[in-house]
Amino acid sequence: MTHRRIPQVSSRKEPKQSRSAGLVATILEAAAQVLAKEGAARFTTGRVAERAGISIGSLYQYFPNKAAILFRLQSDEWRRTRDMLRSILQDAEKTPAVRLRILVNEFIRSECEEAQMRGALSDAAPFYRDAPEALEARAAGEEVFHRFMHEVMPDVAGEKRQLAGDLLSTTLSAFGRDFSATPRTAAEIKIYADALADMFTAYVQGAV
Repeated sequence: MTHRRIPQVSSRKEPKQSRSAGLVATILEAAAQVLAKEGAARFTTGRVAERAGISIGSLYQYFPNKAAILFRLQSDEWRRTRDMLRSILQDAEKTPAVRLRILVNEFIRSECEEAQMRGALSDAAPFYRDAPEALEARAAGEEVFHRFMHEVMPDVAGEKRQLAGDLLSTTLSAFGRDFSATPRTAAEIKIYADALADMFTAYVQGAV
């Protein structure tokens, strides 16, 4: 029986000086441009280095392979999404229903604004999705959402609450991906996001 090799996706080292940090930022910007233009199938470290205007050796000082670069782009996107989740869902000054509506609107809007890059990252997922770092990063974002569900449904059994959270997060992600595949106006985004928020609110209230 053969075992699938899990790629190394961690950076070789973290930049400690502003010059090094600037080089990493240049590499990542170039990587995002190559990914958006060429797609995951044609994404290579050589193309990234050429786009960044650096030697391949300089790139390898920070990223051991293309999987590490792709994972860094994805993990940065996950971090931004996680920060958005946290800032909205932990706002105790707003009711849970209001927070949920804001979250759905912001998530769908961001999906539409970044549709090309997120689609390319989705295509690149096979390069890093089985790595422990990827599993850990995804779990961190899911934890924020499930904490919110515990606040909304404190008296609901754990398994049922977990199911509700999984259904909401999976539906939101799937809808955002499909909906953003077509260019949308701001008015369309709001209409669909509000309708989706209404569905989520009705479901959660019915499950309590």
